[in-house]
Amino acid sequence: MLDTIFGNKTAEKIMLYLFHYGEAYASGISKDMGVTLSQVQKQLDKFDDAGILVNKMMGNTRIYQFNPKHPAIKRLKDLIEIFYEAIPLSEREKIFSQRHRPRRKGKPVIKEEK
Repeated sequence: MLDTIFGNKTAEKIMLYLFHYGEAYASGISKDMGVTLSQVQKQLDKFDDAGILVNKMMGNTRIYQFNPKHPAIKRLKDLIEIFYEAIPLSEREKIFSQRHRPRRKGKPVIKEEK
């Protein structure tokens, strides 16, 4: 899947995680995706250095999200969406079962398939 394109499974998991949640922090990705914190931090730094991601500080936590100013970000997100939607809904519910902030009443946890 995406690991072939991005070079490793950690990169794939980070991209899918960011696509699903929109933003994330290193320890949250590490905990939810079962990857060591150091691997996540190294990969986030690579994406940040490449300009694919941007980060901001919220208190003591560095939050990452896709860089909306990067010229290829829309196409990159379209590519990630193809692989995201290829994951069966039941599997997505397992992978992305964690709620990270309050959600408005009735909003689904998983993006519905088109």
